[in-house]
Amino acid sequence: MTPLIAHRFRLLEQVPGLVHGVYTRHGGVSLPPYATLNVAWNNGDDPAAVGENLFRVRESLGTRFLASSLQVHGDDIHVLNGNPPEEDDPAGFLMRAPSGDGLVTNRRDVGLMIKIADCQAVLLVDPEHRVIASVHCGWRGSVRNIAGKAVALMRERFGSRPQGLLAAVSPSLGPCCAEFRRFRDELPPAFWPYQARPTYFDFWEITRRQLMEAGLPGDHIEIAGRCTVCHQQDYFSYRGEKTTGRMAAVIGWKSSPKH
Repeated sequence: MTPLIAHRFRLLEQVPGLVHGVYTRHGGVSLPPYATLNVAWNNGDDPAAVGENLFRVRESLGTRFLASSLQVHGDDIHVLNGNPPEEDDPAGFLMRAPSGDGLVTNRRDVGLMIKIADCQAVLLVDPEHRVIASVHCGWRGSVRNIAGKAVALMRERFGSRPQGLLAAVSPSLGPCCAEFRRFRDELPPAFWPYQARPTYFDFWEITRRQLMEAGLPGDHIEIAGRCTVCHQQDYFSYRGEKTTGRMAAVIGWKSSPKH
């Protein structure tokens, strides 16, 4: 099996024991239009192919479990505690959390997976308390400030200090391609100054600002800065392709040797 290709972040690689990656569309078994490393069950792909793709992601990451939710472009964030969600796949490594768009845990054996094809995955880590979060942040999530809410949840439930958190923003829709012709109806006025040019918005900078307003220092935030629409040869893009796959963005802790 060819090793999978993933975008990794300098800030996150500095945290001992942490594993992460935003995987490209390459290295899986799905056929067009889902070629090849599609990790979504609900877009028309062959479930057996999706299962194999998820297995490859889990093996590449090195965690015991992968956890994900049915993403609904809302702002619900779920905490995975010591009791795992029901493991409902024959291979025994997939956890299906309740529907929502964010996962937080201090478990040591699970990778938190977000599925993306233009939306941002925001990966958060608290190195002090060993807490991680993975957030699905499309434009609707940005309007609801789901990234800031994830920081607040980590602070409230686990005692995380926002100034000690590290954040990474995945390859996603860039300011070059994020056109919102009806932005006055869809986006709040606070977003309007973030136009890169008329009707095109810089959601990378919007997310950076929301994280900083939540308490993160600017140098604790790393933006991948790669547009999924412009680089469809490597990334799935809903805007560019419509019927297509979803990439895996995952963060977790290395599993113990017994696993």
